[in-house]
Amino acid sequence: MRKLFIISLVALLLGVGVVAFIEADPGYLLLSFGSYTLEASLWVGVLLFALLLLAVYLLVRLTYRIIGGQRSLFSWLGTRKVDKALRLSTLGLISFTEGNWVEARRQLLSGVQNNEAPLVNYLLAARSSAKLHDTDKVPEYLHAAGEAEPTATVAIEMMHAEMKLQASEYKQALALLTQAKSNVPRHPYVLSLLSQAYQGLNDWDMLLELLPQLRKHKQLSSEAFQRLEKQVHHNRLQRCNADLDRLHVIWKKVPKLLQSDVGIAEIYVRNLIKCEDYDSAERVILRALKRAWQPALVREYGYLKGQNASRQLSQAEKWLQAHPDDPQLLLCLGRLSARNQVWSKSRLYFESSYRVEHSAEICAELGRLLTSFGESEAATAYFREGLLLSEDELPDLALPLKIATDA
Repeated sequence: MRKLFIISLVALLLGVGVVAFIEADPGYLLLSFGSYTLEASLWVGVLLFALLLLAVYLLVRLTYRIIGGQRSLFSWLGTRKVDKALRLSTLGLISFTEGNWVEARRQLLSGVQNNEAPLVNYLLAARSSAKLHDTDKVPEYLHAAGEAEPTATVAIEMMHAEMKLQASEYKQALALLTQAKSNVPRHPYVLSLLSQAYQGLNDWDMLLELLPQLRKHKQLSSEAFQRLEKQVHHNRLQRCNADLDRLHVIWKKVPKLLQSDVGIAEIYVRNLIKCEDYDSAERVILRALKRAWQPALVREYGYLKGQNASRQLSQAEKWLQAHPDDPQLLLCLGRLSARNQVWSKSRLYFESSYRVEHSAEICAELGRLLTSFGESEAATAYFREGLLLSEDELPDLALPLKIATDA
């Protein structure tokens, strides 16, 4: 309080002194311009001059604020445009997520102007066009994305390939992915997309070469990788076209663990039988059945035309002790008995299989055998039943009374 009082007293004394000084000698100031003159005391002139300097300073500062600076008018207008672009881009992303492709594309393209990072806008606009099947616009927007961000070439190629895969255009997708792989040979996601392209093209040989890289980079879960691996080897075995040498080469590339798979072993055995390599087929079947009982392979055992048919029959009858009610084993025994010309035993096994499971196959075998026995009526009944079993999706229809009674 005392400090404030002292400051006020000093200010008052200075004011009184200045006023006394001005009154003692006010001075004289004369300004003349053309026919105009201005007369005033010197101190008034000094005050006016100071006010003029202050006005000039304020005017210059205001001009600077308008033209330049972070808070300038132009900067404010530019900020509004950037905010608008950001808002449109956000709305476009929301529309894209909701699946509103038309609105998403419009908003995203509107948000490109004054956008410092338009790459995402162009990429999502391209995806929206693909969803709308507007394929002509897709390359246009992807090209614009590449010009906006030259370092995103690989990402753009991968996205383009994804869209081609979704459209089942596997050749075009493969070309794009091959280019992307040349740019980044070890990019994991490129490998995953390549596997999809090869599957679409049924190129199982190239998929086989790709499997080690897919396993290394863990692009698939363990279950998905096992399914793909099985699919690759299954299709390669299926497409060997009864070429025995090629079949053996393909089989050697099947992993040991997968060779014991029922489906893989079955297709391999079928191909061996087509190539008439019955000895190899028998070895595979016997080795697999030692590990686990597999009715599918037992069925194939009945197709073997080995040099010792009686030995095959004896082997199958040994299995009967542990599996007396297996319809596939009984069917196999019926065929092996017929191959050994033991017709009565063949009929007995076929009828036993029929009692366990009615199937079109066993009906056909019984019909064929009974026809050779001259039992045409019974054979016809089996053939008719087998035909109906093979066409199990016939609709219910009204039938004449006699036909219905006979059936």
